[in-house]
Amino acid sequence: MEFEFCKMEIFVPKSHLEAIRRALQSADAGHIGNYDSCLSYSEVTGCWRPLEGSHPYRGEQNRICAEKECKVEVICKKDSVEETIRAVKAAHPYEVPVINVIPLYRTGL
Repeated sequence: MEFEFCKMEIFVPKSHLEAIRRALQSADAGHIGNYDSCLSYSEVTGCWRPLEGSHPYRGEQNRICAEKECKVEVICKKDSVEETIRAVKAAHPYEVPVINVIPLYRTGL
C-alpha cells in the first residue's frame, strides 16, 4: 500500500524541545496545508539502562534510569524522512535517539 506521509515520534528531554522543534521546521516536517511547525508533545516517563561502552546523556552504566521526557509527534512527507532524521539527530542530545517513523494511510480526516 502506498502512502505519502509518516508520523514521527521523537523522545527528547524537555530542555531540548525547542531545538528539536527548530530542527523539524528546518526539514519542513509538520507542514499541514497552509500551516507549518505543527507538532504535538506530551510529557512521558522514559526508562533505560546504559550498558557497558555507552555514553549516556543521563544515567549511569548498568543502572536502570527513569526520567521525565517529551514525546514529540509530527507529520512528515515520506520523501523527507531521511532529511528529517538527520536534522533531529543533529539537535538531539541522546547518544541513540528514539525516533519512530510510522506510515500513515490517511491524514486529516
